[in-house]
Amino acid sequence: MAQTFGVNLRGVIDLLSHHLYSSPRVYLRELLQNAVDAVTARRLADPSAPAAILVETTERTGTGTLRISDTGIGLDESEVHTLLSTLGGTSKRDELGFARQDFLGQFGVGLLSCFLIADEVRLVSRSASGGPAVRWVAHGDGTYEVEVDDSARAEVGTTVELVPRRDCDHWTEYDTVAMLAAEFGSLLPFEVRVAGADGQVLVTEDELPWVRRGGESVAEHHGRLAAYCKATLGFEPFDVVPLEFGAVGLTGAAFVLPAGANPGSRQAHRVYLKRMLVGTSIEGLLPDWAYFVRCVVDTSALRPTASREALYEDETLLAVRDAMGSRLREWLLRLDATEPERAGALLAAHQLGIKSVALIDDELLRLAERWVPFETTRGTMPLRQFRRNHQTVLYTPDVDEFRQLAPVARAQGIGLVNAGYAYDTELLRRLASLDNGLTVRRVDPAELLAALGRPTAAVEASLKRTMSVACKALDSHDCEPMLRDFDPVSLPALLVADAGGARRRDAADAREDADPLWQDLLGQLVDAGSGAAQQLVLNTRNPLVARLAGIDDPSLLETAVLALYVHALLQSHRPLRPKDTATLNGSFLDLLDRAIGH
Repeated sequence: MAQTFGVNLRGVIDLLSHHLYSSPRVYLRELLQNAVDAVTARRLADPSAPAAILVETTERTGTGTLRISDTGIGLDESEVHTLLSTLGGTSKRDELGFARQDFLGQFGVGLLSCFLIADEVRLVSRSASGGPAVRWVAHGDGTYEVEVDDSARAEVGTTVELVPRRDCDHWTEYDTVAMLAAEFGSLLPFEVRVAGADGQVLVTEDELPWVRRGGESVAEHHGRLAAYCKATLGFEPFDVVPLEFGAVGLTGAAFVLPAGANPGSRQAHRVYLKRMLVGTSIEGLLPDWAYFVRCVVDTSALRPTASREALYEDETLLAVRDAMGSRLREWLLRLDATEPERAGALLAAHQLGIKSVALIDDELLRLAERWVPFETTRGTMPLRQFRRNHQTVLYTPDVDEFRQLAPVARAQGIGLVNAGYAYDTELLRRLASLDNGLTVRRVDPAELLAALGRPTAAVEASLKRTMSVACKALDSHDCEPMLRDFDPVSLPALLVADAGGARRRDAADAREDADPLWQDLLGQLVDAGSGAAQQLVLNTRNPLVARLAGIDDPSLLETAVLALYVHALLQSHRPLRPKDTATLNGSFLDLLDRAIGH
């Protein structure tokens, strides 16, 4: 036999009111939302009906309670039971005329937020359909009473009264209530007033701030939106992109950050749902690549979550996200065509996002080629400028490798691009596939070595003993020395890593700390190849290297070679292993001791 769930109503109320919402501050938003829905329902039936919402703070009521009154459609006794005392009764709401497309509320749990600050909620309502007024009182323990009291309210509408707990008095004081009402309800289509001891203030605005006003020029509209962005979002925008998508009832504006933003930062958009604020840090409205844009929008089609503090991830939101991304892409291309200098500045500041979308968009790929700066041996410049002198684009996918090879490549007249940052390598390859006349190729350090000159036989002979000592000194570092003749003269040594050898070295290092089983497996990797993991290329043009031939003391010669090794290792920006650190300290102290001793 089918059984029904046993539900502890008090526990459910505590769960929803204290854990569904992020903060007690949302209680006023939920009350405003219910009032707006009620007024909307009455205006649909009678467009001439009054539309007003009044919030009276504790200073105004004088009874220590907060009241919110509306001129909405009101409720009769049966509707009070159905709408206010049934959790999640969405289908019943629709049957009674509260269709989702016209109203903010969807889940039938909004009044529960009042229990965040109160242990008792009182409601008096008179229905526009006739009948006596109804009084409803709910308690935090999950109980409620309903009674018919025709003297409770003379006019059609509803009044909700909260009795705050002692530790929540501040939530119903004028300063707090006025601030919350202005934040959540400033764009609502009906008048919302907050009353205190000294009178009342209107918190709603006449129109949406991003809508262009009559007689306002484009420049004036842009300036007003920039000022709005500064006041609301806290920054002076680089540019403003108007947004309007009638299919999903979305209007608003996108504000481009003036400086580089962290790609991992939250997008933090300000979103209104049917002119009620959903939140100021809503995510998912834009594609990930548009991390440098902040939006303020109002929508009627996107769905909120049950707490109405985020957007529900559904097909509509996905469609909006794609449409917003397309609009920003069109704006970028138009900016490049009309104001190329500003476009260049923008792409330089927000290049990571532009590069990520350029991987899937041909037009933005051309835009990135023309404006996004790359680090090269000819200086920092866009790829389009670099290609004017180098038909073949040689690149290295590692930043440290580029820093190591760049001085030598530059001195040899070899053009090299640093593609070690995010998306750079993929972007170069895609550019090559799009442009048949472009060759993009990763440079191999061994290829660079082949371009270096070999010293004369006399120089090699003079450094023969040095090379013998160097071979023994560098063997423990899995490094072999070699002599070359190259520019710049100021560079005494260059450390070049062999990819296969480096993998064997890493396996050997891991083997030392592994258990016996893994030692055997890693040993196969270590023994699978031959040759050193790295080469120390000594520059015979450098005066310091040339003087190595005149050192007679073998121990001093070994120290000098090791010092050149760790200097080249530091120049390569690769991490130091424990043995490298020991060599650095030992060679430095030995040379210092010899210098002081003399």
